[in-house]
Amino acid sequence: MNSTATVQTSHTFIIADDHPLFRTALAQAVSTRFEHAAIHQADTVDGLQQLLSHNPSVSLVLLDLHMPGAQGFSSLIHICACYPSTPVVIVSADATAEVMTRALRHGAAGFIPKSCSLEEISTAVTDILNGGQWMPENFSAVDIDTNNEEAVADILATLTPQQFRVSNLIGQGLLNKQIAYEMSVTEATVKAHATEIYRKLGVNSRTQAVLTLQQLDVKS
Repeated sequence: MNSTATVQTSHTFIIADDHPLFRTALAQAVSTRFEHAAIHQADTVDGLQQLLSHNPSVSLVLLDLHMPGAQGFSSLIHICACYPSTPVVIVSADATAEVMTRALRHGAAGFIPKSCSLEEISTAVTDILNGGQWMPENFSAVDIDTNNEEAVADILATLTPQQFRVSNLIGQGLLNKQIAYEMSVTEATVKAHATEIYRKLGVNSRTQAVLTLQQLDVKS
């Protein structure tokens, strides 16, 4: 197939990035190759979760690592756990070998640096939809110890959507009252979720939970 040819097969894509200009660029790269694709956009993790819940047959999620409502790789981990048949490709400016290696270990189907051309992006999307994995040509996995963060990832993958949202808000430093306001629930509900999160993480306090979740951070 010619690399610039459009693909007629219908697909559904979700582009999750908080920068509108880059979302537009990604949408252009996708629609150029996949003419009849349905393309949804989200600028927060909450918006992404809503789109996923209402679109059970998503072909691919293109996910920025620094989305409002996410803590490092947390959103990638949770999507992979809740929607195991939906491939997720990370699209990020944090294109170091370490970050890309960690992304793969947490379940990403590929990693597209934001410096890639539109042609490279559309090629990457095509390769992933064909069942492959796409990484930059110069990528070489690095030997890093991710045992601790992978243990945290395994726990994060067991959280319900509501617990996941609470955990992210805890990681952002919000108090129970603030989280209750954000989620439009009672403080008692937030406290119950927080208690269960602490139990799963094996910690006894909010501070310990925050420090544990910070293992999934991506430093800009």
